[in-house]
Amino acid sequence: MRKFILEKSDDEFYTSHSGLALVGLGVNRYTSLNAQLKRAMPDTKDIFNTDVIRSYLGLLSLGKSDFEAIADMKNDRYFIEALGLKDVPSPETLRQRLDETAKVFQPIVSLASPQFIHKSKGRITPLAMGHVALDMDVFTMDNSNTQKEGATRTYRGYNGYAPIGAYLGAEGWCINLEFREGSQHSQNNFIPFFKESITRARLLTTRHLLTRIDSAHDAVETRATCADLVKVDYILKWNPRQQNLAAWLERGLQEGEVSTPRPGKRVALFSFNQLQEYEGKEFSCRLVVKVTERTIDKRGQMLLLPEIELEGWWTSLYLPEKEIIKLYQDHGTSEQFHSEFKTDMDLERLPSGKFATNALIMSLAVLVYNILRFIGQLGLLGDSSPVRHPAKRRRIRTVIQELMYRAARLIETGRKLKLRFSRHCAAFNAFQRVYVRLASG
Repeated sequence: MRKFILEKSDDEFYTSHSGLALVGLGVNRYTSLNAQLKRAMPDTKDIFNTDVIRSYLGLLSLGKSDFEAIADMKNDRYFIEALGLKDVPSPETLRQRLDETAKVFQPIVSLASPQFIHKSKGRITPLAMGHVALDMDVFTMDNSNTQKEGATRTYRGYNGYAPIGAYLGAEGWCINLEFREGSQHSQNNFIPFFKESITRARLLTTRHLLTRIDSAHDAVETRATCADLVKVDYILKWNPRQQNLAAWLERGLQEGEVSTPRPGKRVALFSFNQLQEYEGKEFSCRLVVKVTERTIDKRGQMLLLPEIELEGWWTSLYLPEKEIIKLYQDHGTSEQFHSEFKTDMDLERLPSGKFATNALIMSLAVLVYNILRFIGQLGLLGDSSPVRHPAKRRRIRTVIQELMYRAARLIETGRKLKLRFSRHCAAFNAFQRVYVRLASG
């Protein structure tokens, strides 16, 4: 085996993260973030606030969330050119400036995400029934063994945070995210979040929406709010608190469609309308109920007492019961979107000890998430994709691996900058397609 001679160039610039050029275009051309930030808090220091924010957006797009990672970019010319920066902050400046601007900048950054989706004309794929899915759910972030502000006991049994996210379409665009303390009840402040998410979704699609909501939000207030909305249908998982399971089984066997998937297991499926009242107004809700009785377990062992399982779904749809259940089961896909924030973008354990700063970081992460989602949809699907297996959607991790971390050489000729890839770069066509789309849009 031949040995290599290692050299460090003084006059050539190489980068291992050429995909930053795509992120820079997404932020600077498809959002008004820079202008909004300058209006909210004019620059009075050597390093502009917009450079601080865009520098951290660049780190997040590479799957890095710790402030110290910015030190590697301090003298990286490509990092500066790709994101349109004048200067790169030090780790200390990055941390301090995010702390100082968090409460003012967080609402502005939050609105940049739906703006990017709208301006970039990101594809929003509806369900087969024609509705566009809008999934909302709480997820937890483990920050145990820390003294971080707001990192309190979650329903998962560890200390951390419990943000709630809203995802639109089959692509899983994140159009809203509210950062929350770990101990905050899921229903607390849910209705304002729900209404804001509907408003944002309305800016992106004219189709009917189908909101799918977890049982943690099963309250008459939620059902009443859903019933008042126009062109919005819903499926809300029922939380059968303190119900008589035997009575529901008897009713299901009498009124429902009964099937026997295997010996010792009976499933009854039925639905009915229920009149409800909230703040003096009456409204009707359909409840789809599934009751399962097991007298023999799946291993063939007979049970001394029957096991009865009760499930239900409130809905405004009048489709067959099995279709309602199947539509709600697709809501589980949103669990993947949560994991992409936590693992693919390295945000399980947030870098700041201050709650407001971490809220800003999560809003910045949402913007990066949507830009990477757009890059993945445009560049990593189809025949020219460097990823071999077919898919309807690429994970954020795949986008980072295949397009963000691509080696290239930065060449300056006259007043022009060239980004030269290897002749063997399998992702060049995909990269070029995304870049041309973003640069010419």
